[in-house]
Amino acid sequence: MNLESVIGVIADLALERPNAIRCLRRLAARRGDRRIPLIYLTRTGTDAVLRETGNLGIMACFSALAIEPRTIVASLFRLIAPGKTTTDLLVEYNFELVGSLFSEIFAAARSGSLDMKTVDEAVGPLLAAVQEGGLNRWITLIQAHDDTTLRHCLLVAGYAAHFAIHLGLSSSERATMIRAGLIHDVGKALIPLSVLNKPGKLNSSEMATMRDHAALGHEILVAAGSADPIMLAVARHHHEMLDGSGYPDGLRGDQIGDTVRLLTICDIYAALTERRPYRPPMPQTEALQILRGMTGKLEPALVEAFAISIEGKAKRHEYIAATA
Repeated sequence: MNLESVIGVIADLALERPNAIRCLRRLAARRGDRRIPLIYLTRTGTDAVLRETGNLGIMACFSALAIEPRTIVASLFRLIAPGKTTTDLLVEYNFELVGSLFSEIFAAARSGSLDMKTVDEAVGPLLAAVQEGGLNRWITLIQAHDDTTLRHCLLVAGYAAHFAIHLGLSSSERATMIRAGLIHDVGKALIPLSVLNKPGKLNSSEMATMRDHAALGHEILVAAGSADPIMLAVARHHHEMLDGSGYPDGLRGDQIGDTVRLLTICDIYAALTERRPYRPPMPQTEALQILRGMTGKLEPALVEAFAISIEGKAKRHEYIAATA
């Protein structure tokens, strides 16, 4: 066992058995100076057993017969990170997992393709992080990253998850929204870094190059061969507007699907409120005002539903009611 990757141990052993004690002593010897939190579950609770736990460096001892597993895990987490809650650790773990998977997605996309299974693997952890920790905690973790594209896509995916939960969408629809957030800008994997990471505003030529990402993302997903029509539409059309002023195809009204409409709102809001090298983040109130002012380009009922979800004025806003 590689102890470098071990952050805590729960031992459910009978210390009355010599081989159990030898096992824990070997573990203590291999830990050396590292203080890996170790919890022991006892089934007898005798004085001899309790004295032995102290000799073995065990930090906490619980009855395996009288305590719930979640209490044991929570206690281990408190020993691992005294200043953090179980929720903190869960959200941080899921965030790091999603970030790692996203990096894999973009690395594959740079070769002109990707495996949608990797995208699917990120859906559950991201949804769990937003559900358990809330949107603000997700945003706080994202702000610590310097990679602009990673930060933006994970931010959009977080807003998409939060919006889907707020709308009361089904589990499959929530998964679709999160996938959309993760892959909507996948075409940026093929945009030159000099344009993608430019520390200032783009000139007209650079802006034209940047706008190619929508069509390029669609091509990447077509090459992948496993992307469904909704993901293909999201990658290509998330910059389309209801009045036909968007790109790359100038779609209008009903030509733009529901998931694209929802994702576009999340995308614009994220772009307005995230920090950029050339400007600070826009305040929430101002960003929502801009969205509300985009009548004709965005669906007003959906914008208002999104605003309510962000402002926290309501627990739920039904999609059917919003679009009736």
